[in-house]
Amino acid sequence: MNMNLEIRISLFLLVCGLSSTLAQTNITCESKTKTTCEECLTNTSCLWCISSKSCMTYPYSTILPSNSLCPLNDARWGQCTINFQTLIITLSVLGVIIIIAFFICLFSCCKCENCGNSIKENKMQRKAEKRTSAQEQRRADMMARHDEIRQKYGLSRGSAYAKFDNPA
Repeated sequence: MNMNLEIRISLFLLVCGLSSTLAQTNITCESKTKTTCEECLTNTSCLWCISSKSCMTYPYSTILPSNSLCPLNDARWGQCTINFQTLIITLSVLGVIIIIAFFICLFSCCKCENCGNSIKENKMQRKAEKRTSAQEQRRADMMARHDEIRQKYGLSRGSAYAKFDNPA
């Protein structure tokens, strides 16, 4: 029970620490407005705008910063050398390439599966032929045994009335 209380206190302190960290980032981003891009982007929640030379908190609610806040071409986040416009274009091209590669792999696998089906069909056909030939061999062996038994007891394979034709 004591451990349960300790866990609750730890979680409470963690949540309070996170909320105070978020409150501090709001203050620190805006306080670095008249500094350099590198100093602003030391905090990952900050966004640097080249045109206004201002540091601001990244607008997470809108995913991308609005054009009125900072044009995409002038916005920097994470690194000062890459702008949002280039980043978005690059990521979208990579996404399309990954999707195309996925569909190419999917279609090639389906094609190979169809090729595999013809191989499987050939294999099944060979097995069926082996079974048929084995069955014919067993049938021939059985007929030979039956003929031996008929010969042993003097029964001919001809008509059932043949023994009445030849008086013994």
